[in-house]
Amino acid sequence: MFTYICLGTNDLERAVQFYDAALAPLGLARCDTSGEAGWDGWAGWGTYRNRGADEIALWLCVPFDGQPAAVGNGTMVAFAAPSWAAVEDFHAAALANGGASEGAAGLRLHYGADFYAAYVRDPDGNKIAAVCRGFTERPRS
Repeated sequence: MFTYICLGTNDLERAVQFYDAALAPLGLARCDTSGEAGWDGWAGWGTYRNRGADEIALWLCVPFDGQPAAVGNGTMVAFAAPSWAAVEDFHAAALANGGASEGAAGLRLHYGADFYAAYVRDPDGNKIAAVCRGFTERPRS
């Protein structure tokens, strides 16, 4: 359905530090745009191959219009997590790197018996989440 989502930031360096840490537990790495022109001031995570012909990514940039980045009321991006531990690690890494909690990791039974999620705000105030589905109790190691 989506090829990419873009969020605004007022401090790309700070945002990169936050997202590198918060998305690592979810297995998401920074997109490689080396060798391509026009990517100054951008950073992305997810899949970006063949100059974007194969792309599912989250991108961050300073807004084109030169105005400060602002959050949208009701706007949120949720990332798939492979495990409850990854959701917990996402939340911890986000808080350790300038994020604010909007809901610690836990089951959200009002969304479903298997909806395990954590919610944070990035340093610019964007709301993001990590969600793991498919388990109704902590999987045994």
